[in-house]
Amino acid sequence: MALAAFTTAAPAQEPAQRRKSGIALVLLLPGVLYLVLFFLTPLVSLIITSFQAPVEGGDIGQYQAAFQWQNYTDAVAEYWPQIIRSFGYALIATVAALLISYPLAYFIGVKVRRFPLVQNLLMTLVIAPFFISFLLRTLAWKQLLSDDSWFTSSLKALSILPPDAHLTGTPFSVIFGLTYNFIPFMTLPLYSTLERLDTRLLEAGSDLYAGAFTTFRKITIPLSMPGIVSGTLLTFIPAAGDYINASQDFLGSADTSMMGNVIESNFLVLQNYPAAAAMSVILMAVILVIVGFYVKRSGTEDLL
Repeated sequence: MALAAFTTAAPAQEPAQRRKSGIALVLLLPGVLYLVLFFLTPLVSLIITSFQAPVEGGDIGQYQAAFQWQNYTDAVAEYWPQIIRSFGYALIATVAALLISYPLAYFIGVKVRRFPLVQNLLMTLVIAPFFISFLLRTLAWKQLLSDDSWFTSSLKALSILPPDAHLTGTPFSVIFGLTYNFIPFMTLPLYSTLERLDTRLLEAGSDLYAGAFTTFRKITIPLSMPGIVSGTLLTFIPAAGDYINASQDFLGSADTSMMGNVIESNFLVLQNYPAAAAMSVILMAVILVIVGFYVKRSGTEDLL
């Protein structure tokens, strides 16, 4: 009797499961179409463009479909200083942002946890730069770091800077701009992790005669590792491809150009679309390798 009831109930469950699967597919369809239309299609088009060859006898900017691997080797051979500079600047800016953001996030997320009003106010101040355009913030720093600004003049008057020194157009100004503009991207994930930190674990470490540094190294850092990984990725990836801070119109110069500036110049000025597309693919590929290695080494593969 029980076996007969089971056999009759099983077929009745199958249509219900199929209906649920169909509903799930319908709900997923808009997201899949969006990704195909606005992510996969441009990516495929970019890769195809990176292999194109110039039209013989054609005008500037005219290219035809081809399979020219030389576009990649030529791009690396010509722009290898910008490639190294991009990842070097991004790495320094990421480390600087981490050193600045971690104490800030720890203070907001742990030390003032008992004062929600102060905590919310401090987080508002961290997010406040997002209320102003990225371009306007960078232009403001360009004015402040210019040769005739009161800030630069004061540093020269105090003999901190030589009389003929410049701040804009130097690696310092570019790295400073990258660090400043991406600090919120580092602080927010760190705060999200540290705000949930169980302070009883810190007290337990003290009870077991661990010093402040040992408690920080053995307890705080491992528990906040997801926030560190997320923050560094959110900072390093856009910083490596940034073209605003290093632009000659903002904080950079011809000697501080990065891969983003090369891509912009080849696309919009030189109309060398295959070189620009090849540089874009190289940038994405190197970032994927670096991110994969970093996440693997940090033991946070579940974040991918």
